[in-house]
Amino acid sequence: MDSNKKYWKGLEELNRTPEFVEKNKNEFAEPIPIEEVLSGDGLSAKTPRRDFLKALGFGVGAVTLAACQRVPVHKSIPYLIKPEEVTPGVANYYSSSYEGQAILVKTREGRPIKVEGNPNDAFAKGGLSAQAQASVLDLYDVNRLKDPKLNGADAGWKEIDAFVMKELAAIKAAGKSIRLVTSTVYSPSTLAVIADFIAQYPTAKHINYDAVSYTGIIQANQNSFGKAVLPHYNFDKADVIVSFGADFLGTWISGEEFTRQYVSNRNNKSLESKKMSRHIQFESGMSLTGTNADNRYAIKPSEEGVALINLYNAISGTTLPGSKKLASKAIDNAITIAAKELVAAKGKALVVAGSNDVATQVLVNAINSLLGSYGTTIDLDNPSKQYAGNDAEFVEFVNELNRGDVGAVLFLNANPAYDYFKGKEFKDALNKVRLRISFADHADETASLSNVIAPNHHYLESWGDANAAEGYYTVIQPTINPVYNTRQAEHSLLIWSDNAVKDYYTYVRNNWNNNLLAKGGLSGQKGWETLLQTGMIKTAANTPGTYTFSRDLNAVAQTILDHSNSLVAPEGKFELQVYQSQAIGDGKRANNPWLQELPDPVSKVTWDNYAAVSVADIKKLKLEEGDVIKVTANGYTIDVPVLAQPGQAQGTISIAVGYGRTQAGPVGDNVGKNAFPFYSFRNGTFQTTAVASFDITSVKSPLAQTQTHHSYEGRSVIREAKFSEYKKNPAAHSGNDGEHKDYNKESLWDDHDRPVYNWVMAIDLNACTGCGACVVACNAENNIPVVGKDEVRRRREMHWIRIDRYYSYDEKGESVTEEHEIAKLEDDAFDRVSVVHQPMLCQHCDHAPCETVCPVLATVHSSEGLNQMAYNRCVGTRYCANNCPYKVRRFNWFNYWNDSRFDNYLNNEHTQLVLNPDVVTRFRGVMEKCSMCVQRIQAGKLKAKMEKRPLKDGEIKVACQQTCSANAIVFGNANDPNSEVSKALKSERTYYVLEELNVQPGIGYQVKVRNISELEA
Repeated sequence: MDSNKKYWKGLEELNRTPEFVEKNKNEFAEPIPIEEVLSGDGLSAKTPRRDFLKALGFGVGAVTLAACQRVPVHKSIPYLIKPEEVTPGVANYYSSSYEGQAILVKTREGRPIKVEGNPNDAFAKGGLSAQAQASVLDLYDVNRLKDPKLNGADAGWKEIDAFVMKELAAIKAAGKSIRLVTSTVYSPSTLAVIADFIAQYPTAKHINYDAVSYTGIIQANQNSFGKAVLPHYNFDKADVIVSFGADFLGTWISGEEFTRQYVSNRNNKSLESKKMSRHIQFESGMSLTGTNADNRYAIKPSEEGVALINLYNAISGTTLPGSKKLASKAIDNAITIAAKELVAAKGKALVVAGSNDVATQVLVNAINSLLGSYGTTIDLDNPSKQYAGNDAEFVEFVNELNRGDVGAVLFLNANPAYDYFKGKEFKDALNKVRLRISFADHADETASLSNVIAPNHHYLESWGDANAAEGYYTVIQPTINPVYNTRQAEHSLLIWSDNAVKDYYTYVRNNWNNNLLAKGGLSGQKGWETLLQTGMIKTAANTPGTYTFSRDLNAVAQTILDHSNSLVAPEGKFELQVYQSQAIGDGKRANNPWLQELPDPVSKVTWDNYAAVSVADIKKLKLEEGDVIKVTANGYTIDVPVLAQPGQAQGTISIAVGYGRTQAGPVGDNVGKNAFPFYSFRNGTFQTTAVASFDITSVKSPLAQTQTHHSYEGRSVIREAKFSEYKKNPAAHSGNDGEHKDYNKESLWDDHDRPVYNWVMAIDLNACTGCGACVVACNAENNIPVVGKDEVRRRREMHWIRIDRYYSYDEKGESVTEEHEIAKLEDDAFDRVSVVHQPMLCQHCDHAPCETVCPVLATVHSSEGLNQMAYNRCVGTRYCANNCPYKVRRFNWFNYWNDSRFDNYLNNEHTQLVLNPDVVTRFRGVMEKCSMCVQRIQAGKLKAKMEKRPLKDGEIKVACQQTCSANAIVFGNANDPNSEVSKALKSERTYYVLEELNVQPGIGYQVKVRNISELEA
């Protein structure tokens, strides 16, 4: 390991601030006053900290009834098996689809409790995002609308139908326009229903509107190649990847799919064959993708277009008019190196940009054409259908509203009153419309302006299908009867258009029978049941074509330069960029507490958005983290706390959208501030950059961050290697070079016998991107409570697995990632930090220090290598947490799940129904931690025993492992030398965290390897 590197979790740890030092003197969370302890309350005066899920409206009455009514077997078919009835204590799995991904839904006693990825899914092969994992919780949200509403009052469906049909008939007769505004629809059956609706009302028009838009890419492909499509990107076929602000491992287009592709060229299998892709990232704010890059360079939004022009010039050997050098010589040299490497990898190179500007994307197309990317790393013939929004079309729709041309508007999965950048203008215009219908399942910002709310089913109550990528079709089937008096939006449209088929289930089935199933010879009952069991159909792919760019780029380059110049901030102002956070996204799921409490992968902030500012700017402005500033851009102002973000480009501010909801529900309301109004409409698309001014206020708003809640006291826990050095000596950085001290040679401990099973885990730091999906999957599987912002600030978060994020730089003053002159930046060292993500959970040590100090034997070692907790024995001494070097134990300060004292705050009747009945809920005053999903282990062993066969490797997957699209986590039996985990732990990259303590952890990590450029300028 490079001794020049210093790793640190946050600036407070690096600088050893007095507050950090004082807090870490105490092994436990922030103490509470003795009078609060004696009162049995321990709650703050302003915000009582209650059972968060219950307090925020996640709850039994209606759901119990729905769960007891078994979904008719002739309609809904479980995955692989068809039970005659629900068997208590036995889980059923149903195939379904979440945003186009094939999934499996686990139900117990008729209620969905967990979502898993389908191993045959074309996107992530069984991986799922944090949002997908959290989606099951939304089903139990008691803030969902219970009945349809007419003019603000509850109404029956017959009353709603009669009113809407009468109004639509009158609007049709008057010749007024009807508009159906939706987020991108890629369901074949839904599109067919919309087409039938438009046929009944010829003045109707369907408008796709995406709050986070990709119109720039779609329109650029139309301009460049005559194909208005969103390409399918193949990161697995790219040897060199250069990204300009595209967070493709996070929120850009299809993060789980791209993660699987990307990691395939950087994981154990690839490294063992001495192959690894190169990834260079240019961006303003530190993104999830930027933290994983081999080389990352901080540039301003105004520099991105210029950098792309310079890259094109370097690749093509020409010079576009108006070309100029960047202010930073280091960045210019980095562009030159990137160009050399891209040309060397011609045919296996890929350049992507996160900009929604058409001219910028046209230039990216020209670069990729020069590199021979079309037909290999970019596929225009099997495109993605995940985003089809047309920004100009929606702006024209608002103009239509203002002119009074629209008589009726229907909103499906769209909330422009919140996320349209001119929200007030939109609301005023909408009031001119005679009939306003929303299909929202909550009375959200747009629904509250409607005179009809026809609440849609949750997707786990629905029938449907999806075609998120060319040739890939998935089916949606209900896993529970409707909890409330809701109805599918498609069903409503069928009734209102007087369709011959009123039942949407029949409509979906007919559509499949007459089209896809018929083509495959699978029509009829047998074919339908086969579809419901497999959950998907994949047709033969089109042959990817090669495309040559032939447009004149002079005008394109001038447009880019004009746009770049408009973003240059004068003295005293900043360049602002808004982005999506990994957990909250565009804000549609802001009322989900699992997502609100998921730490941001980079900042580790929960329950808030903030203004990310560079460390140098923080010092220059004499600000401290949590100081509130007023940020003004495009005539809009918000007050947000600042966060010192290493890696942020100096002179820039980054703020996440998706926050600042006012009618999301009690979880999401007034959490953070709305950044969508910082958007602007330029050159036909929504733009996410602006010039911002700011004012410093005297207000403080401390952020709830999780990263520095636990300290290793300077011990080294991260190991890294350069790919060039790894190829010469793969074991050098893992400590397995022959000179490494054997800490386990002598011990005062007796070894444990593990005659049959020895459960261990391997975590590949090169595969882990830090996304946090494993954290939410663990929440759902193991009944982990949400505690809220105030409790997180007191260091009382309950997550059993955390993703530690480490920054590093070279203490000699050289770059953290390169040793060459090109990388010796003149800017502050914090601009060029590198990042490593490390999942940390109970290490299930063979010589577990927690076991010896427990006075009541609440934590003991099993004969299968697991460190187990007997919760009924635990008396809460917390000695085990004090003695744990990894700080992975969590103490229940309150009875977050069940205490009746908390009902007034949480007022939640459905809480218990999301719980996994195989896992006990823990009571106040006990310690809890990762159990390696022992319930799954026992279930797997029991199944093998009942089938009278040995347990198969890979048959048992723990929750964090199962959801990981990167396959970064491998679990299994170390006693089986042929198991995947045994092979992973034999890797020359394997090391054990804090192995010098001789606690003999059961989790091995594989060294992080970065493919640093060896080219000179």
